Amino acid sequence: MKAPTNRLDETFARLRARGERALVAYLMAGDPSLAETQRLVIEAERRGADVIELGVPFSDPIADGPVIQRAGTRALAAGTSLPRVLEMVSTLRAQVSVPLVLMTYYNPVLAFGLKSFARTAADAGADGVIVPDLPYEECEPLRAETEAAGLDMIQLVAPTSTPARVKTIARLSRGFVYVVSLTGITGERRGLPKDLDVQIRTLRLVSTKPVCVGFGVSTPEQVAAVGKVADGVVVGSAIVRTIEAHTGTSVLIDKVGDLIATLKDPLRASSSAGSARAVLGGGTEERAARRATTVGRGAKPPSEGC
Repeated sequence: MKAPTNRLDETFARLRARGERALVAYLMAGDPSLAETQRLVIEAERRGADVIELGVPFSDPIADGPVIQRAGTRALAAGTSLPRVLEMVSTLRAQVSVPLVLMTYYNPVLAFGLKSFARTAADAGADGVIVPDLPYEECEPLRAETEAAGLDMIQLVAPTSTPARVKTIARLSRGFVYVVSLTGITGERRGLPKDLDVQIRTLRLVSTKPVCVGFGVSTPEQVAAVGKVADGVVVGSAIVRTIEAHTGTSVLIDKVGDLIATLKDPLRASSSAGSARAVLGGGTEERAARRATTVGRGAKPPSEGC
């Protein structure tokens, strides 16, 4: 892995040295307002979030489940746009030291202009960008601009990614590799995929970059299990649902902060790999070996790419 040169690299290197795992907390920018989002980011850092992922609302969020879709609709209705989110990031950068990653669909970036987006985002203090509807075969124009600007372009690996795709995506990714734990959209799930550990092990064979798992991770127990096999855990819908439940109340910031602290706690503590394996579904080594050779068969979901 390259020597730490930016906030994402430094964060993962520091956590790895402590034997700790990262909590990547997702917030929809502008829900319930940009001013409240700013307060939520500050509280999230204070309560233990290691990386903040800021969603940019878009009218056709193909990778998002109902909870985040509703948040995006509310944010758009409140007048949130990519330029306004970047302005907020610029203000936040003077208030927080945590890495800030933008999760945006490609249309707003195209409308902004690739070079203008990359430079403006980097100048504002953003550390990375995730574009879930942009496959790596089509991402070179944007990747060239983000690399020149010093903005990490984080790639996504899906359960259906072939071994060859996994290798290429891992090579292109900067900051960390985002493992989509399941096919489909974001949202809370009762259980985690049984072969998630095999999916991560397959990725470890071709890359030493940090691996973070998202989509479907929502409870402290699930976070603890994923933290035993990955470098970080991305939680979105559970946080956004808490914001939805407490918008307009005086306890909004505290409730979200309490949830983030609860989610971060198991990533600080150590527990046996066996317990994590039980939560992940376990399985024999023979089945795991078979799975490792077949992972990636099937159609590519829209959430794989840049």
